[in-house]
Amino acid sequence: MAAWREGAHALVIGASGGIGSAFCAALADRSDIDRILGSGRDRSRVPEAVESIVLDVTDPDSIASAGQAIRAATERLDLVICCIGVLHDADEGIAPEKRLEDIDPAAMTRHFTINALAPLLLARELAALLPRRDPCVWANLSARVGSIGDNRLGGWYAYRGSKAAQNMFTRNLAIELGRRHRGLACIALHPGTVATDLSAPFRSAASEGVMTPDQAAGQMVKVIEALKPTDSGKFFAWDGSEIPW
Repeated sequence: MAAWREGAHALVIGASGGIGSAFCAALADRSDIDRILGSGRDRSRVPEAVESIVLDVTDPDSIASAGQAIRAATERLDLVICCIGVLHDADEGIAPEKRLEDIDPAAMTRHFTINALAPLLLARELAALLPRRDPCVWANLSARVGSIGDNRLGGWYAYRGSKAAQNMFTRNLAIELGRRHRGLACIALHPGTVATDLSAPFRSAASEGVMTPDQAAGQMVKVIEALKPTDSGKFFAWDGSEIPW
């Protein structure tokens, strides 16, 4: 079974970011996708080929307004890719913790608000647009460091914890939404190390295995288009390998 039908409508949440805009470009090149909607805090940074929706994922009212705008713009969503996330923010004084003493409640709350709660609230707003029987995909960009089974280094409490929470919410969504959307594959997806602002402080020019946003998006689209409903509730890496929860 194909991951989505011909003439699909797609939504990229976080389309103004590096990976999000690359996803928009990759989807725009496909003949089987008729419409692409993209959300972002700054409409001017959303690719021109995309129908843009203003969204501030830190604000529940903005999430509700964006949901209303998307429901008014399309009667269905065959593909949803949620690319939002925070790891560090110098303006907010947020950086990955190396030890217990570094934990800051405000930073922890911001991580969970953006990485875990926002994708869940967006699903609440948009799940009704998923087709009931036709193939469709909801992919939440996660991170390998959110895997409890793969955690061997510790640290990064807020990011690891919020991504682990996101993974649990994704698994929950796969179970609940799968009961009424029979063709759905709802997954968590690890993009690998990508040359974006999020990874910039933690890689060097000599770092191995770093992909450009276009390369990462292209790899992940290959994973997404191969999905079947039996893959719903799983956690995949950019190369298609399954990651332990």
